[in-house]
Amino acid sequence: MTTSSASTVPAPPGRSRWLFSDLRHFLLQRPSIPTLIDTRSSTNRHDYEQRIRQRTGIAVEQYSVLNIHRIGIEAPVRHVFQELLIWDGAASCWPNRVAAVERIDDELGEIRFNFLGIRSLPIFSLHSLKLQREPDAGAVDNARYLLYECTGGYPIGIFCLYVRSPIPAQGERKMTQFFLAVGFNFFGKRDWSERNVVPRVWAAIHNRVTANVLGRFKQLCEWRFRRLQAGAVGPAAESSE
Repeated sequence: MTTSSASTVPAPPGRSRWLFSDLRHFLLQRPSIPTLIDTRSSTNRHDYEQRIRQRTGIAVEQYSVLNIHRIGIEAPVRHVFQELLIWDGAASCWPNRVAAVERIDDELGEIRFNFLGIRSLPIFSLHSLKLQREPDAGAVDNARYLLYECTGGYPIGIFCLYVRSPIPAQGERKMTQFFLAVGFNFFGKRDWSERNVVPRVWAAIHNRVTANVLGRFKQLCEWRFRRLQAGAVGPAAESSE
């Protein structure tokens, strides 16, 4: 793709300025792209448990919740991963008014999520287990990922952001396949979720918000990559909504 002017590049998603903007963009709006991977059957669940173990070394069989979303992004894997590394929650692809992101010491090693930005109202915390900046030697899928332990709130388990090249045999066509996966037990108790309505409510909200997050992240990555292809010089600010 070549173009004579960066002005032909579609605009990125706008940043949320208000609480209602978060609710509108991430909860009320229906996602334009379905992203949820179905792991409800025991066969699918076992398949993805094995994939996660092989790729990250983490066993997720002990978690009652295994929730995985995927989206294709038309930008190189390295470019998409760099977007993850600079993410601080203030970009246009996260509901930062509802669940404000706090990077401790401005690093990725420890991240806290605070309700409405109030530090005394933490939702949960992420503690880095592994930051895979470059693919493993001999790897054919160009995989990079951020893997976290999740503590300090209702989810006790793991959180993973994973990018890799497409696997054509699985019908994947976009340059980068981006996965967001969580495996956890509510409040650290595996059997708690089986007796409570909360998991069903959580899934409905989480799946809607996550699909919108991934859709907006895709839009942001593709916008910035197209600007590079168009020869744009210097950073460009995202609009506010």
